[in-house]
Amino acid sequence: MDSKEIRRRFLAFFEKRGHTMLPSAPLVPENDPSALFITAGMQPLAPFLMGNPHPGGRRLANVQKCVRTQDIESVGDATHDTFFEMLGNWSLGDYFKEEAIRWSYELLTSTDEGFGLDSRRLYITCFAGDENAPRDEESACVWRSLGIPENRIYYLPVENNWWSPGENGPCGPDTEMFYDITPAGLGELTHEQFLWADDSQQTVEIWNDVFIEYEKRAGKVVGKLAQKNVDTGAGLERLAMVLQKKDNIFDADLFAPIMAELPAGDGRNASVRARRIVADHVRTSVFIATDGVSPSNTSQGYVLRRLLRRAVRFADLLGMPPLSLARIAGCVPHAYADIYPELETSQGAVQELFEKEETLFRKTLHRGMREFKKLSHANISGHDAFLLFSSYGFPFELTAELAREHEIAVDEAGFREELAKHQELSRASTEGKFKGGLAGGSEKELKYHTATHLLHQALADVLGESVRQMGSNINAERLRFDFAHESKLTDEEKQKVEEIVNEKIRENLPVQSVILLREEAEKTGARHFFKEKYGDTVTLYYIGPDLAHAYSKEFCGGPHASRTGELGTLRIVKEEAVSAGLRRIKAVLE
Repeated sequence: MDSKEIRRRFLAFFEKRGHTMLPSAPLVPENDPSALFITAGMQPLAPFLMGNPHPGGRRLANVQKCVRTQDIESVGDATHDTFFEMLGNWSLGDYFKEEAIRWSYELLTSTDEGFGLDSRRLYITCFAGDENAPRDEESACVWRSLGIPENRIYYLPVENNWWSPGENGPCGPDTEMFYDITPAGLGELTHEQFLWADDSQQTVEIWNDVFIEYEKRAGKVVGKLAQKNVDTGAGLERLAMVLQKKDNIFDADLFAPIMAELPAGDGRNASVRARRIVADHVRTSVFIATDGVSPSNTSQGYVLRRLLRRAVRFADLLGMPPLSLARIAGCVPHAYADIYPELETSQGAVQELFEKEETLFRKTLHRGMREFKKLSHANISGHDAFLLFSSYGFPFELTAELAREHEIAVDEAGFREELAKHQELSRASTEGKFKGGLAGGSEKELKYHTATHLLHQALADVLGESVRQMGSNINAERLRFDFAHESKLTDEEKQKVEEIVNEKIRENLPVQSVILLREEAEKTGARHFFKEKYGDTVTLYYIGPDLAHAYSKEFCGGPHASRTGELGTLRIVKEEAVSAGLRRIKAVLE
């Protein structure tokens, strides 16, 4: 079964069971300063898990693009990658454990409308319980009723079977499904044998049902939510691997076009790992770049730069000619032509970006390697690690990886201190922004969210309707707005934009919303994030007395201030180029 059919069967299964199909959100979260990328299908749905009504109803499903880099050191084994597609279905205060588990099992094992997997190869884990929540006997009971024997159900602690987005937000226990991929089958396993089979990748996690009924604040579970939610997820790449009877994701169809373009290697583990790392990092970089990110030393751009430069190093280990990554990038859209057509239309620009970044890195790569070899006789100080970063373009992770290969240590804390002295990194980045998480909803952030809508419209008023939103980032201290425009704003243009926004603030206009069919919403002339895909119904926020006479109209999930008069005064503090044709404004409310 190819990946296209897996997607189709998944969505058809849940559509038949009353779920609204949602499009994938862009990889870069909008108005979420706590996360660099979408790391799970539920991330864009966080406000609705907390009780806000969703325009699509209480049953939802989609296939969501995701990027996670916290396990980057594991890439190269059988199952880890940095980009993946998450098949997910959600219940927002509707069905709970019984239906979620039963449907997961039916889809996995049914031969008529599901994937036809052998139920005798399934192993199940449930939450063992702790001081915050009891042992999940309810889930185990459902599994037993479906025919899963008691000795294939294992209870694991919070580290394994509890899902949480970070320090704050909705959370809860989960039940996970593992599949035996060995040729002969493992049969019955003790608890310890199952853990060993998981560690050795003889079993593969293929599905996860999270039962979100608790709330965490400042790292502690504080109680139950007003509604019980279900968030399920299945990694497409792992399902494809299992259904195509492969023992690793890189031999399945999604990676096949990329792997076919890489050197065969010598069969040694190091060579196999290098091929997989190059394939993974190129694929992830293509998706990130297609969603509008350019390499840089901060935020999403830093992740892209890290991936590309790591790919260059492993391509060199494979003996690939310089500038090979751009050619390999051209293979990625073929596996996704019917799913993400934007990959095809952006292909030329993405390949050019790859060539520029590799050329830039290679200017200093060899000198940097010579410098590293000079330092590698002893542990590397934070100052030296920063020198490799600032002078030779080595991301810290590359220095750390080289150090591990030479069995020496790197002073990461010292490096971070040096970095803080020399660069303007946001607090979120320096304190662990790469871990992902959910956006805050403070009063100040709501005001900045509303101010962003005013700024977007004011820019169009001053610069023309060619202005298009390319991304935004909001925290409690400022807003950042990226937009398509060819030239630097003059002082007069910036002043005029400020004047328009502040005039609308002084008018104390109401901020209102309405849920419409997408076609009806588009007819109103409302602005929407040009790369976003929308479902059949959308929430439209408008600023003004009514929709017909609104100053600003945008597709948006909210939330916002209730009136513009609450915002204060907007001041543009910086306007700069991000890349060719892309400008960035940073502004504050005073």
